[in-house]
Amino acid sequence: MKIIVTGTRGIPGIQGGVETHCEELFPRIVSLGYEVHLIRRSCYIPDNDNLTEFKGVKLHDLYTIRKRIVETLLHTFLAVFYARFKRAQILHLHAVGPAIFAPIARLLGMKVVFTHHGPDYERSKWGPIARFTLKLGERLGVSFANEVIVISDVIQKLIIQKYNRTDTNLIFNGVNLPVNTSESYYIESLGLKPRGYVFALGRFVEEKGFDMLINAFDKLNQNEFKLVLAGDADQEESYSRKLKELAKEKNVILTGFVKGEELHQLFNNARLFVLPSYHEGMPISLLEAMSYRLPVLVSDIQANKQIPLPEDNYFVTGNEESLISALKRDLRQNFESVKYDMSMFNWDNIARQTAKVYDKILKVRK
Repeated sequence: MKIIVTGTRGIPGIQGGVETHCEELFPRIVSLGYEVHLIRRSCYIPDNDNLTEFKGVKLHDLYTIRKRIVETLLHTFLAVFYARFKRAQILHLHAVGPAIFAPIARLLGMKVVFTHHGPDYERSKWGPIARFTLKLGERLGVSFANEVIVISDVIQKLIIQKYNRTDTNLIFNGVNLPVNTSESYYIESLGLKPRGYVFALGRFVEEKGFDMLINAFDKLNQNEFKLVLAGDADQEESYSRKLKELAKEKNVILTGFVKGEELHQLFNNARLFVLPSYHEGMPISLLEAMSYRLPVLVSDIQANKQIPLPEDNYFVTGNEESLISALKRDLRQNFESVKYDMSMFNWDNIARQTAKVYDKILKVRK
């Protein structure tokens, strides 16, 4: 069974929720006996990356222009025809933008799986034309894909309400077991002490709410804890430039995009993890923080509230005073690690569930 994957910028080590999802999922799909090819966007591949395979997943780089919605549409259009040329049995499209080409893939004779990672058209960065395009992608993906995977029950309910499609496959995002490390050289290089900082992680885009977090943290008027933001913008824009200027002005530590040992150290030694987002699909960064048993403080959007947390772990979305009050309360308390139930977010189980979707689409009995 040949499966070709598109809709992601690429793997490995490329920033983004869909990218993390694909990097974790598809090597596991390969280990289950499936042939998986993943098409990467050339503009995101570092010059020194000459990979043709990653953990059994065959990698193919196709050209695109690095320019917001244009890059997605151009790349996916080329990827669909490339998949047909490669005689793919299944084309697996990720996210609502790429799903706009589901009808073409079907016309070319391929079976289509569409993973809906969230209503991207709700993100503040998009203008009217981009929003229309993303909404159209959602509609065409839901209407023409043979099978639809949703990563949260919130998205599942959305598809039922908007399109009356009731046969979607609910398969959550996953999280790896934490990598416990006793090393602290990286956090020390940042001027940090264990349990001496509040940690946030994500792309520098407006819907993550990092500017509000910086301002709220600054108004605590305390010197005991520091604020650390890990991540960066995919493309430098007005918001990300202003965010970095604000962080510098408020003495916030910016690490840039980090992974591996450096990221493990940041998770292992944080005092509190904060996710102030206005929009999420299924937040992998929150699941990662929970896997490290960190206390967490998150906005009360639906995507965050579907993860079973006590009410005190939520603050009112977009409300700076609510965030300030919650930060004060949590940082006054002594640090205690928290044991969460992570069983539903196991990547190996997620891979098996996804493989069953492939088997169903080709009527393979196992």
